[in-house]
Amino acid sequence: MTKAEHTTMHQRKPAIDTLPAQLTELHLSYVLQHYEALAGDAGAQHWSHVDYLAHLIEGEAHRREDRSIARRIALARFPILKTLDQFEWSWPTHINRLQIQNLFRLNFIEESANVIFLGGVGLGKSHLSIALGHTACLRGYPVLFANAVDIINSVNAAYAHGGLKRELRRYVKPRLLIVDELGYLPIDKQGADALFQIISQRYEKSATIINSNRAFKHWAEIFNHDTTLTSALLDRILHHAETVVIEGKSYRMKDQIDPDPAA
Repeated sequence: MTKAEHTTMHQRKPAIDTLPAQLTELHLSYVLQHYEALAGDAGAQHWSHVDYLAHLIEGEAHRREDRSIARRIALARFPILKTLDQFEWSWPTHINRLQIQNLFRLNFIEESANVIFLGGVGLGKSHLSIALGHTACLRGYPVLFANAVDIINSVNAAYAHGGLKRELRRYVKPRLLIVDELGYLPIDKQGADALFQIISQRYEKSATIINSNRAFKHWAEIFNHDTTLTSALLDRILHHAETVVIEGKSYRMKDQIDPDPAA
């Protein structure tokens, strides 16, 4: 930069009239909305120019993080949002609370390990897996929640239309995949093969949570009594995995099981 150019820059007045348009073009929405109000605060509290800028940038960063979280939650496709604080610990007759609370440190995601929730219907398997997925979204991990049958149906449909690789990638790519309701309906050979491909491609690369109402010894019944495929699938799932067993009666049947004596 020449001396004349340097002098011209210092003589030029701030282009305050064009600032809103420039901030809009740069997608700095927080700065656009707050720069004037914060300028007043900066004057009243005698902030330095750097302090004023730091406040604006901090607000912009927080807003972008909030939007990123909202986007990850939307992409996760949770059927409903659940948190650990909402879980009814007193309802199951058997549950390892410390084990579950430790899972919320999310070390299993960093280790590309798996979590399997086993238990009957209505015991909170989906609740806990959604809460884990939601926590993962808050901490920056891409997550996808899907029912086992829906996964198989979508993969089979993609196969019929020549889009198998793309559809498989949809389930392989997320850092955390949650497979809900495995075992509630039987799976045919093509569906079992599809699920095996997904688990195999995620093996030791990404974390998976699986919810099932069937003990491992009965999983061959889920997969069309294909013991070879079931054995290979379990080998990959359980190699780096933590199993959480929950026992008790369905919480959704609580009112029928334990009617209000005052009624």
